[in-house]
Amino acid sequence: MKFSRLKHSVAAILLCILALKTDAQKNKILTTSKPFVIGHTITMHSAELREERILNIYLPEGYTATDTLKYPVIYLLDGSADEDFIHIAGLVQFAGFSWIKLLPPTIVVGIANVDRKRDFTFEPTDTTFIKEFPTSGHSNDFIRFIEKELQPLIKKEYRTSEERTIIGQSFGGLLATEIALKQPALFNNYIIISPSLWWDDESLLRVKSEVEYKSVPNGKIYLAVGKEGKKMVNDSKTLNKYFHRNVTPSKQLRYEYFKNEDHATIMHLAVYNAFKFFSKNR
Repeated sequence: MKFSRLKHSVAAILLCILALKTDAQKNKILTTSKPFVIGHTITMHSAELREERILNIYLPEGYTATDTLKYPVIYLLDGSADEDFIHIAGLVQFAGFSWIKLLPPTIVVGIANVDRKRDFTFEPTDTTFIKEFPTSGHSNDFIRFIEKELQPLIKKEYRTSEERTIIGQSFGGLLATEIALKQPALFNNYIIISPSLWWDDESLLRVKSEVEYKSVPNGKIYLAVGKEGKKMVNDSKTLNKYFHRNVTPSKQLRYEYFKNEDHATIMHLAVYNAFKFFSKNR
């Protein structure tokens, strides 16, 4: 009798398990998994820098190799995946939506860092900077890399227009400023955020007679700084005055102070405002 009841109990349990399994199969949601891709990565060898450099590339929606349309290019300093590439590429995508129209569809080239202190700073005259930053002072090499290798490569591999924008913050802002003052034709538009103009005792701001700074040809400059200390703010104001007097017409220049943002939080908002400024003056 006990054995019979046990058989019935086991049978009932098995029937319940089978029913649950059948019910689960009926309600099963089929799922797949694949990478969510916002761009691709290429590696190039730089003879100027004597090393391999990684580039992260964002192509706008609808870009195809066989199309005839040409696209403006944004060159992003600090363009590693764990730096600014992902969120700037997202802003570019958003700004290019047909219902936003702040930017035309645009390619983003994120330049991944190897040694930003080396690449983004010019050779200091004050030896104390060399002691604190022993690898610094090679921005000339990096600028040649941009001019002679990077821009020609991007032009060869992608369908690009002649519109080129550079984005740089902090030491990247210092480099963007140096290019804007010394070789402005490398880019049409400059987005300079919280530039480290304190480098080498602010010598980039003081040199006027020794270096003939030239105007940015048919381009726009957006300059921004946040609540980042008196020196950073005053240096940016001085640079803005110099740009206003010597470099570009006022309608092509925008200076903005973010009183509620600091060095860590200013980047995203400033780039978005730069896109809005470019849109009004396109």
